[in-house]
Amino acid sequence: MTSHMTYEAYLDEVTTLITEKYDVADADAIQMVMRAQADDFFSGHDDDPAICTLDRAHKDAKIVFKKYK
Repeated sequence: MTSHMTYEAYLDEVTTLITEKYDVADADAIQMVMRAQADDFFSGHDDDPAICTLDRAHKDAKIVFKKYK
């Protein structure tokens, strides 16, 4: 069974994954996630917490890093 995170925990996880996987400073990763959030990248996640999984966080971290670096 896949466990789901709260929306806030999910954003934290995506941020952490960006710092760990792509050797990005915390402040830069936070800015990337905030810009993605401002662009409504995560709007579906807030509406449907079932998609806030660790597997999805890994995928979203990659997308956010590539788009907002």
